[in-house]
Amino acid sequence: MMKDFAKLAWIVFGVGFFAAVIFFFPWKSITWGRIVMEPVRTLTVTGTAESKEKNQIAKFSAGVNATNDNRETAIKEVNSKIAAITQAAKDFGIDPSDIITQSMSVNQYSETYYDNGVSKQRPGQWNVGNTIEVTLRDVNRAGALADILSKNGATNIYGPNFQLDTSKKAADKLTEEALKDARTKAEVMAKATGATLGKAISVTEGYQSSGLYYPMAKMDGIGGGGGMPAESGTTTISKSMTVVWELQ
Repeated sequence: MMKDFAKLAWIVFGVGFFAAVIFFFPWKSITWGRIVMEPVRTLTVTGTAESKEKNQIAKFSAGVNATNDNRETAIKEVNSKIAAITQAAKDFGIDPSDIITQSMSVNQYSETYYDNGVSKQRPGQWNVGNTIEVTLRDVNRAGALADILSKNGATNIYGPNFQLDTSKKAADKLTEEALKDARTKAEVMAKATGATLGKAISVTEGYQSSGLYYPMAKMDGIGGGGGMPAESGTTTISKSMTVVWELQ
C-alpha cells in the first residue's frame, strides 16, 4: 500500500513539475531558427552573329488573263495558256514540285446602261485569271527563265525574288558564334560587378534575314535570245541567342 502511494506521489510531482516548466519557462527569450529563401542572382545577355550568304533560289510569278462574253470560252483560253507556260517551265528544267498554282479568279463585270434616262446595270464580260509560282534553283538562269515565261504567253511576270534556300539551314552555323558572343559579354559584365558566371538557366533563339527583291514586269522586246540580265545578290542573315546566366 505504501509503495502504491509513493508511486502515485511521484507521478503527481512529475506532472506538476512539467506543467510548471511549461508555464514559467521564458519561451519569448528564445530565438528560433528561420529558413530564408534568397533570390537567385541572374544576368541576361544577348549574343549575335551575322553573315552574308549568296542567294540560291529565285521565285517568279507568271499569270495570264482573258476577257470574253462567254465564261467557258474565257476559262478555256486561260487554261490553255497556263498549261503552255507550265510545260515551258518544265522543259526549261524546273521540277514539277517547284511549280504551284498561286491564284485563280473568275469574275463577271457589270455594265452600266441607260433606259429612258434611268441608269441600270446588266451582266457584262467575264474576266478569268490564273497565276503560277515558279521556283528556280539555278539563279544564274533567272533572266533566261523570265524570257521563256514571256515567250509562252505570260501577261504578268513578277520576279525574280531572290532568296536563300531554307532547306539548307544557312543560319545553323551562326548558333555557336552567337552563344560564344553571349558568353564573352556575360563574363565581362559579371567581372565588372564582382561576380563570376555560373550555369546557363535558359536560352532563347532569334533569327532574321534580309535580302533583295527585284520586281520584273513583261516588257516589249523581251525574248531577244539572251534573256534579261539579273543579279542574284546576297542575303544577310543574323542569329541572336539570349541567355540567362546564374551569378555566383
